[in-house]
Amino acid sequence: MKNHVLYFNKPHQVSVREESVPKPKMDEVLVQNVLSGISSGTEMLFYRGLIPTDLCMDEKIPSLNHQLNYPCKYGYCSVGKVVGIGHKKLSHLLDQWVFVFNPHERYFCAHEQQIRVLPPNLSPQDALFIPNMETAINLILDGSPLIGENVLILGLGIVGLLTTALLQQFPLTSLAGVDLYEKRRNLCRELGAEDTFDATHANLSGQLNRYLEALKQNTIDLIYELTGNPQALNTAISLASYEGRIVLGSWYGSKSCAIDLGGRFHRNRIKVIASQVSTIASELQGRWSKERRFHVVFKMLEKIRPSRFISHNFHITDANKAYQLLDSNPDDTLLIALTYEE
Repeated sequence: MKNHVLYFNKPHQVSVREESVPKPKMDEVLVQNVLSGISSGTEMLFYRGLIPTDLCMDEKIPSLNHQLNYPCKYGYCSVGKVVGIGHKKLSHLLDQWVFVFNPHERYFCAHEQQIRVLPPNLSPQDALFIPNMETAINLILDGSPLIGENVLILGLGIVGLLTTALLQQFPLTSLAGVDLYEKRRNLCRELGAEDTFDATHANLSGQLNRYLEALKQNTIDLIYELTGNPQALNTAISLASYEGRIVLGSWYGSKSCAIDLGGRFHRNRIKVIASQVSTIASELQGRWSKERRFHVVFKMLEKIRPSRFISHNFHITDANKAYQLLDSNPDDTLLIALTYEE
């Protein structure tokens, strides 16, 4: 058996190496990857060399709990089958479909506590959206949308679209989205948003104001900033109402810009909330655990069926083409999946 493993060699360069298949320890299983998803947010920061080097890649994920140092493995969305066990006590996991937060590689070992056995009615393709759905649910928990509110989503990538699909189920007064790309805006409306707006429009604020006037509204109560572009935070500040909430779901890596905290930000008592999926807000931890959140993840995946957002499939040996496409043609991509068939 060959093990194909993807490495980020340096910015804008990935390679796939052949390595030996690992053997599971007593408390581990061997997983054969079938599909893995490329993150268009965090993973592209790695690809473009925009990750702060003084941070762990992800201290909450065992396979990524070390500092960034090229060459490195990175990725956190693997769906496959358990094909080996380190001890007979794990025999109940053999042949099970599982999800694991793990980099892109055909075979890997994982501790029993690291794997999530897929429900029987959840397809491997839909399971690729587990990390994105978990993030979207965390955004909802942090934003706490209220009945009758006007909500705006800046950035309609996969997380933005899933957040739209979740918010559409709330009794809001209005839900709208903003993005650079027409394809994403169309999908946002299909998912239930009342309207969408082109982020490149010279008078975006004017367009949104006319939209609210048509609804006989004059406030945007809750804004989700999911673009990955720090300049979008200024846009959110300019649009938020008095005591409006901005939920910051983007991780900018080493990107930065000047943020306008004078004027209306201060006087309007605007609240900026940093949302990060690795943790649950302290005010919710008495009732919410990661297990409870994961239960909701599976339920929402079964309801929304986001596999239709897979725009491209590439074999692991063609991974370089996948990253080049995502880097150069983001308007044509949603989720790119890597496959691992022999």
